Amino acid sequence: MDSVLSTLAVFWACALIFYLLVHRGLWIFSDVAHGMGMFMLEKALGPGIELVEGRSGSAARAWIVQSALWLMLGGLFTFEGFWLAHDPTALHSLGAWGYDPTAETLAATGKAVTAFGGVSMAIIGCGLHILPKLLGTDLASERNGTLVSFLYSGSVVVMIIGSHDPVILGIKILVIGTGIHVLAIAAIVLNQLLTLANRSGSISLPAWLILFGLMSESFNLIAGVATGAITDGDGQWLMYRIQSGGFFFLSTAGVVLYATSVASGNALWSRSLVGATLFGGLFTLQPLGSRNGSLVADLFGLDAGEMAMGQSDMVVSSFLLALAAIPVTAFCANAMLTMRGGNSSGANPNTAGLAEMNLGVMAMIPVFVGALFVQTDSVSGTDALTGLAGTIDEMGRWAVLVPLNFGAALALYPSITGRELASASRARTAFWLMSGGVLLGLMVTLTSNAIDMALLDAGVLDPSSLAHELAVAGSVIFYFVVIAMILHCLNMVSGLFRGDIVGEGSEGASSIQVDSYNLASATTVARILGSGAGMDTVVVPVGESDEAGSATDL
Repeated sequence: MDSVLSTLAVFWACALIFYLLVHRGLWIFSDVAHGMGMFMLEKALGPGIELVEGRSGSAARAWIVQSALWLMLGGLFTFEGFWLAHDPTALHSLGAWGYDPTAETLAATGKAVTAFGGVSMAIIGCGLHILPKLLGTDLASERNGTLVSFLYSGSVVVMIIGSHDPVILGIKILVIGTGIHVLAIAAIVLNQLLTLANRSGSISLPAWLILFGLMSESFNLIAGVATGAITDGDGQWLMYRIQSGGFFFLSTAGVVLYATSVASGNALWSRSLVGATLFGGLFTLQPLGSRNGSLVADLFGLDAGEMAMGQSDMVVSSFLLALAAIPVTAFCANAMLTMRGGNSSGANPNTAGLAEMNLGVMAMIPVFVGALFVQTDSVSGTDALTGLAGTIDEMGRWAVLVPLNFGAALALYPSITGRELASASRARTAFWLMSGGVLLGLMVTLTSNAIDMALLDAGVLDPSSLAHELAVAGSVIFYFVVIAMILHCLNMVSGLFRGDIVGEGSEGASSIQVDSYNLASATTVARILGSGAGMDTVVVPVGESDEAGSATDL
């Protein structure tokens, strides 16, 4: 059997087994196993667990606040990487202190901090809030979730060190960071599975998205080790793609679909599209991300292999990459229509985070198309778009993943922390700075890359002054993103102490069920059910009149 299909078969088998176990009531979590799991989460940690509080929402709050801190640093490292690409001696004075990074080092550090620190912590933090809400229960251990957030941040610190100096005293630093990361994720998975075992009702589709996204990292590792794919270039590329489509895409979809409903006040527009997003995300390959699997090799301390796919693997990979357009389109349409509801401009456009999620949804399809071209070019071995790959990779992070997940964290911030953001105007200013810096800055940088690539293809050895000037302009514009993340971080941290206190039960509509449905005109039962209505939903007829209106007496 082909290596791509064999690895995917193991991954899909793991997902199916997990689905069957959940539907059978997670029999592995019997009373004895449940008690042992809770012991591992709390009592086994000894006095350390007493360092954190166990109030409701404390775990999710710790994760989303730390995600803001890491996004601020991730933006700074990414900006420095852009700048050193056209001015290699800009940080030369720091060499006297023993710090003399290159553009490649800073770019790799920015990727690690943004993806593993900022985006991942926002996804996990929102999931710790959303999943118990959708399951009708409380998080199994708030204290363990809070404590593990600092362990996870420790893994990001180790990855920063490893990105600058991969080997210290003969020890591969990134492997240590990976070990800490796996330990923290294992604690979060156990915490969420115990929460799932305590559910009081059925599992809604957004909850399935979050669950499969969280479990996909474990399934990916099992598949890679079982088939030996982790040791060769094709397998490392495939594991990167599975991680991109599993944890990042599925978890992001579940978090954003819930958050758009809460932020806009509208019920989820279509459950059928959620199903298409779930199954499409599991059975396709997402093109967003790096064009090779070198990061997977570095994280596990292995030698990065060269990609050399056979004809059948090439066809299968290209087909699954193109087929990912279905779940991406389904997710974007569902999120966009949920935000809009019955109002073309959105039901509550002033809600913090709604604009960021809107930006991410609109940018997702064009960035997906660009990433698809880059990945198929890499799979085929043509390598004609190598010069554009780095910037498109950054677009996937900063124009799609960061706005979607950080926007969801901002939208859920009041219900997680019990307080509003410190300043709504500061949040709007940060949004405009971030959107301008990401879209304009990266587009200008992409244009510079395209000019350099065209000159290289034409055999012109002299660098273009226009390309250099565009690269400088793109770096300067991207610095607005750094300022925006500083403002967002200050806004979130200040809100914990100075934000207006939120009243009880202030969270918006559920992302899957509605209490009532206003029937203004003839419609179908499928449309009513697709809007989030259930068997207990009250259908309220709303009268319409063609008579002219009149002035309102004040």
